[in-house]
Amino acid sequence: MAVPGKGLIVRQRSLIAITAALAAGALTLTACGSRGGDKGSDSDSGGTIVTIGVDAPLTGDLSALGLGIKNSADLAAKTANKQNYVKGVTFKVEALDDQAQPSSGQQNATKFVANKSVLGVVGPLNSSVAESMQKVFDDAKLVQVSPANTNPALSQGVNWQKSKTRPYKSYFRTATTDAIQGPFAAQYMYNEAKKRKVFVIDDKKTYGAGLAATFTEEFKKLGGKVVGTDHINPETKDFSAVATKVKKSGADMVYYGGEYPQAGPLSRQIKAAGAKVPLIGGDGIYSADFIKLAGSGGEGDFATSVGAPVEELPSAKEFIANYEAAGYKEAYEAYGGYSYDSAWAIIEAVKKVVEDNGGKLPDDAREKVTAAMQDVSFDGVTGKVSFDEFGDATNKQLTVYSVQKGAWKPVKSGTYTG
Repeated sequence: MAVPGKGLIVRQRSLIAITAALAAGALTLTACGSRGGDKGSDSDSGGTIVTIGVDAPLTGDLSALGLGIKNSADLAAKTANKQNYVKGVTFKVEALDDQAQPSSGQQNATKFVANKSVLGVVGPLNSSVAESMQKVFDDAKLVQVSPANTNPALSQGVNWQKSKTRPYKSYFRTATTDAIQGPFAAQYMYNEAKKRKVFVIDDKKTYGAGLAATFTEEFKKLGGKVVGTDHINPETKDFSAVATKVKKSGADMVYYGGEYPQAGPLSRQIKAAGAKVPLIGGDGIYSADFIKLAGSGGEGDFATSVGAPVEELPSAKEFIANYEAAGYKEAYEAYGGYSYDSAWAIIEAVKKVVEDNGGKLPDDAREKVTAAMQDVSFDGVTGKVSFDEFGDATNKQLTVYSVQKGAWKPVKSGTYTG
């Protein structure tokens, strides 16, 4: 996400409500101490323990997405252990709560670096949190793979629109970027939904503002008109003032750059103000919780999300079945599939390093795992998983969803064509 804020089926939240009770002892979330160097620690059974860190909002408004990320990474680790996928290595997960706050994310990054058994980190959810973590990880040569960050600057530099330069070699992601997501939404709303006048709102955060900017640029290029812009404070839930502005503007749609805790009430209040127009946002609003918060006002709203609907992917069937069988009480949500693939990418990189070193982890395991990540390639839950020269996902597919009869329904899958 930027989440931006942004499973399998991309911020998938509503399509999958997995409610089975969490099996006792299902999650092992404690870090294992290392016995030196960058190697994983020796386990009591004589093998090597490698910890995969997970950073996500595990409490607060965005916890639905964060818990889906954590559980899906945990499932990947358990699957690798069950298959004895990396001989002599047992994977464990340590999850830390960043509360969607950059300062907490940076503190968590420091904790992961200090735990020498951590050889890779899945996360974070939010692009703004990622900004605070990247240098910490890169200085320690510790690889991170985000299932949800969509801000292009994280991998292509702040001047990505003019000159792409990769800032950190340790940063990778399995989600596509807002350089594609925003324009993809603009093309759908202009060409297929036939909207011509948009009121653009964002939450002033890295993800939301960036997504709104890329949408706006493409919408205007197509011939659409921006009839108003505004920003909201994500700490409030009273959007009556901006709702009135939308009504007076004559807009036939609202684009919102931000996340579902604000998007739901915003949509509801816009309709209550008399503006019977759809709201569209990015993967940050693609959640069942958006529908709950928007109430009947959310009917007919839209969201884009990364990838294709998980239920429609043959590659995801095993993941969905195993997730349900594992008994996680929270849904895997929009980034579940991407989180599983992010963790599996780390597992693949560890496997390569172990095999290249005669079946053991070298002293410089972190650096070697980071280097190996660049060439990781496998068929994952979300499709083919591999990375380009910037560490970005080579899978650029996106999907537009619409709220129909109280649930998200996919209406178009494809990619941005510039």
